[in-house]
Amino acid sequence: MVHFRGDGDGWAQCALGHRHWGLYGAAGLLLWHHDLVLLQHRALWSHHGGTWGLLGGARNRAESAEQAARREASEEAGLAADAYEVTGRHVDDHGGWSYTTVVGRARTAVLPTGLTGETLEVRWVQADELGELPLHPGFAATWETVRAIA
Repeated sequence: MVHFRGDGDGWAQCALGHRHWGLYGAAGLLLWHHDLVLLQHRALWSHHGGTWGLLGGARNRAESAEQAARREASEEAGLAADAYEVTGRHVDDHGGWSYTTVVGRARTAVLPTGLTGETLEVRWVQADELGELPLHPGFAATWETVRAIA
């Protein structure tokens, strides 16, 4: 599968002075199946590499957060859009830059098929065991809020 660089790829600085990936913000998919969540172990070379977080990435200019999350989950893990239903969303606004967590429910505990170089592993994890993993700091900061959305 060939992946094209989107027009949203690049670094942005928010009003809080932090540097973020995604010129137009970013989005990721928090996918649930019963009490399991699908997590990505991020490649070591990536921003906050080696941590666990959501399949996701930079939004393109003309994309909604849901479209970006679906595209990224497909690109990074081969996850088909018909494998889940979107049930909610949470916007973490940093002032001039935001990350949207798109929450979904998987019909089955689907196994990802198309991992890219951005991903060391994708795994279903018990929600109560997330604290045992080194989480991406942004995901860790919003976990208690987004876990309530389903």
